[in-house]
Amino acid sequence: MTGSPTPTSGTGPAAITVQLVGGPTAVFEIGGVRLLTDPTFDPPGDHPVGKRNLIKTSSPAITAEAIGHVDAVLLSHDQHPDNLDNEGRRLIERVPLVLSTAAAAERLGGSARELPVWRSQTLPRPGGGDLKVTGIPAQHGPVGTEHLTGEVRGFVLSGEGLPAVYISGDNASLAIVRDVADHAGPIDIAVLFAGRARSPLMDAYLTLSADQAAEAAEILGSPVVIPMHVDGWKHLTQDIGAVQEAFARRALTDRLLVLPPGVATTVLAS
Repeated sequence: MTGSPTPTSGTGPAAITVQLVGGPTAVFEIGGVRLLTDPTFDPPGDHPVGKRNLIKTSSPAITAEAIGHVDAVLLSHDQHPDNLDNEGRRLIERVPLVLSTAAAAERLGGSARELPVWRSQTLPRPGGGDLKVTGIPAQHGPVGTEHLTGEVRGFVLSGEGLPAVYISGDNASLAIVRDVADHAGPIDIAVLFAGRARSPLMDAYLTLSADQAAEAAEILGSPVVIPMHVDGWKHLTQDIGAVQEAFARRALTDRLLVLPPGVATTVLAS
């Protein structure tokens, strides 16, 4: 872990707990509601996608069976196995709600529901009140490649007495980050998918680079930034070290929180 936004033993309205599974997958507990992002629980191995092959290089820090109860899954998209793999598909069958894109909801069926861009779904909190989940646009590559990469969703979590949390999903656009800052800010905790994913189908990167993640942190002004989806798959081209170096170059190290895999980490946004 680096910088000042370190885990705290305290609890309170501004605290959330995050448990990193690996890649884009983590459990977020906020306001008593347990959410799981982009379920990926397969062991290392090949994942053919049409004529491509995505290679998973590491095992999850937590098994799907050990996750326990989940109130909802926040699924950025279902069309790529590094965001929803075979074990992840089995897991969502027992989850009461999956929020994602219209295309994912249609393909998955069951408890999957579309969360349209800039629309919100409220989830009841055990102690009263609601957690609001807002759908945020995401651009999975350069402008004009949407027909190749497909629709993707990001999310903002908010509620009375809770920090505002932005989960980027597979987004490569700083223009969208600016929209989030303008229309959903201030963001207390920014969760950025930052491995600079590269596709063999095009000469382009499909998620934020380390430098772009640091710039996104500046745009959002978030006091806590959690990088995710920087490891575990061969097509990710920048690891957590690159992210740390990029934040250091912009004097943003004090905002960066690198989560230890498998450890439930309480984060206080203040």
